[in-house]
Amino acid sequence: MPGAYWIAHVTVTNPEAYGKYAEAAGPAIARAGGKFLARGARYVQLEGKERARNVVAWFPSLEAAVACYESPEYQAALEFAKTSSDRNLVIVEEL
Repeated sequence: MPGAYWIAHVTVTNPEAYGKYAEAAGPAIARAGGKFLARGARYVQLEGKERARNVVAWFPSLEAAVACYESPEYQAALEFAKTSSDRNLVIVEEL
């Protein structure tokens, strides 16, 4: 079964509250088998709307990535992100 990637592009509007999201989301992602590959690192924006924070996380499957997002633990963390950021998140399956 192919793995999958969470790809998030984020503009943080409240760093303190977003920090609470990151603290709670990290363990939820790890419990689902997720691993961060890139998080807030250097980047080059070539097209589209620039967002200062870009995150890529790998999961063992598309289903695991979706289950993580829908989990009560992640949804609780997401409440902090909703009020402290403007973000896009997509899950893409590996080839």
